[in-house]
Amino acid sequence: MATDASARTQAERTVLAIPGSPGHSTLDTVLERTVEALQSGFPHYTGVYIYWLDGDTLVLRAFRGRPTEHVRIPVGVGICGRAARERQTVVVDDVGSDPAYLACSIETRSEMVVPVMRGTQVLGEIDIDSDVKAAFTADDRKFLEQLAFLIATKA
Repeated sequence: MATDASARTQAERTVLAIPGSPGHSTLDTVLERTVEALQSGFPHYTGVYIYWLDGDTLVLRAFRGRPTEHVRIPVGVGICGRAARERQTVVVDDVGSDPAYLACSIETRSEMVVPVMRGTQVLGEIDIDSDVKAAFTADDRKFLEQLAFLIATKA
């Protein structure tokens, strides 16, 4: 995690500024800069993935951290597919206890998936893995949901 409250606040500001930055004119640039800033600014985010919806399939569009074989995930499959189907954030404190978990890495212990939505339409999602069980706090959730909203305005 960011080492202290002020470092975390600065890391959040840096990330939240990306979608509105005039230097990031395309969605792909926004997504690439976002995953880079998330992974470097939040050490407990060991894998950062952004998927975009293509029909009924989530397609990996940007990532930092460990590569994943899950570059296409049908809506409804796995934790990512569940978040898209339910149109809400899903937090799993222990991925080993969730039978829907699609393993990207044996080191991953927890996962948070936040849908990127415009109204009730899912556009994509932010998927964060951590090697720490129960790594995600209410602050992480609030921050990532705010980020998802800002990305949706760019899409």
